Amino acid sequence: MSGAAQGAQAAPLSVAARIFNIPFAPQILAIGAVTAMLGVLLNLILGLSRVLLAMGRRRDMPSVFAQLNQAQTTPVWSVLMMGVVIAGLVLIGNIKTTWTFSAFTVLIYYALTNLSALRLSAKERLFPAWISVLGLVSCLFLAFWVDKQTWIIGLILLAAGLGWHAIAQWRRKSTFAE
Repeated sequence: MSGAAQGAQAAPLSVAARIFNIPFAPQILAIGAVTAMLGVLLNLILGLSRVLLAMGRRRDMPSVFAQLNQAQTTPVWSVLMMGVVIAGLVLIGNIKTTWTFSAFTVLIYYALTNLSALRLSAKERLFPAWISVLGLVSCLFLAFWVDKQTWIIGLILLAAGLGWHAIAQWRRKSTFAE
């Protein structure tokens, strides 16, 4: 394979590292990239496990996810579940699909955060409302720049989650009514 053909298939930073002919630069770059991706993966597992913990506490998810370890520091079942879910996503698709889906859901999450900020009273707000509007519009705009299949599946899963939430709310109300 020619150098031009290799360059066309390689990542831009890898090509730049080869052009400058710095010893071990491509290997150092690869180690840095893998380390960064593992950091993102760890952040996903730990961050999403805390969301699952909160959902378990609100009874939006089974109460087992609200449990902490004996030291009351770690939601072990939530961490394990999120690890399984993320591993499953990686195993059923490719890593690009997983990262794309993650980007979509994070942007939707931030859009909801901006929407929540808009619901604050003027007294509670740290920043002007236009910043939250700009954040909301920007997040929604960027979320739908991923491939169509990803956002369609994402929207279906969001709808399923909203359905799950509605059923949990209904069950909670019917339990208290009895």
